[in-house]
Amino acid sequence: MTNRPAEIDWLEEAFEGGLRITTRRMFGGWGIYGDGLFFGLIAQGTLWLKADALADDEWDRAGCPRFTYSFGPEDAAKAGSMNYRRAPDDALDDPETMRHWATLALEAAARAAASKEKRAKPRRK
Repeated sequence: MTNRPAEIDWLEEAFEGGLRITTRRMFGGWGIYGDGLFFGLIAQGTLWLKADALADDEWDRAGCPRFTYSFGPEDAAKAGSMNYRRAPDDALDDPETMRHWATLALEAAARAAASKEKRAKPRRK
């Protein structure tokens, strides 16, 4: 069995069984789900949590950069970003702080899922 990053164990510990954390290996990293919602990932050796426009100001005030990546050949690499923010350093030291930031991420994930579901429903005439 592949060893999971310590950040996943820390999330489980921070929620003390109040949130069912599951994981999946993906793209050389890990996808993190809370009660079935995709709310975090570990990539580039870092914990990233789901964000959206409703909480961007709070993420910005905490100095949490957006997840960025590049793809393609080095000489023609294209850059992109995803709506995930690096978890604040103090979230990895304090369970209450981790719950706060993870809860923001879960709320963003729930809004994203609801929006996706709404778009997927067929319109009635």
